[in-house]
Amino acid sequence: MWGIIPAAGNGTRIQPLAFSKELLPVGSRIDADGCERPKAVSEYLVERMVAGGATRICFVISPTKSDMLRYYGGGVGGVCTAFVVQPAAGGLCDAIFRAAPLIAPDEPVLVGLPDTVWFPADGLAQLPDDELGFLLFPVDKPELFDAVVLDGDDRVQEIQVKQAGARSNWVWGAFKMPGRVFHELHQLWQKPDRRDEYIGTLVNAWLDLGNSARGVRAGTSYVDVGTLGGYRSAIGLLASD
Repeated sequence: MWGIIPAAGNGTRIQPLAFSKELLPVGSRIDADGCERPKAVSEYLVERMVAGGATRICFVISPTKSDMLRYYGGGVGGVCTAFVVQPAAGGLCDAIFRAAPLIAPDEPVLVGLPDTVWFPADGLAQLPDDELGFLLFPVDKPELFDAVVLDGDDRVQEIQVKQAGARSNWVWGAFKMPGRVFHELHQLWQKPDRRDEYIGTLVNAWLDLGNSARGVRAGTSYVDVGTLGGYRSAIGLLASD
């Protein structure tokens, strides 16, 4: 199983930094030698992907992010790593589909955001293997995220992308799908009238074609570390865990 981590963004909301935002120290870890060391925020997502079954991790990076290659190039969490390049900023869809040549149609795929910290750590393991599934988290301000509207059977009706007055306070924090669904979404995104920036608008179009997706309300806490306020919240969340 592949885990795809889009890590090509500039992190303008939390700059200036002297390194990639995905390497921002948040909390700490104890190494095998017993020493406590700072922990990069993206390590939390890597751990969660491994807990969710990922055996390989693909980082999508920009041409300037050589520090990501240095940090993760030797492998991480007992799994192998691969790197693909997004030549210029083009949104989340453009980033994750850079990994398309690596993904087999019969292989599940996990996707998450490397500047987030969330619980439970095993949340990805609760997503289905045979369909597109979103791991959902309750938040106070869904208009800042992608709110997921579900029907009574937890089927996704609509994803409202950073929409004022969102009809749901459950937002997606990560998602999983079979490789064939990944390639269906990629093919739809490649149509001349699409090229969506956000995964939510692309999934809405895919649903309109008669497809279906599931929302799993298993998340308990979710923090976007891409702002100073989010950084402080993440420190508090980890301290209370």
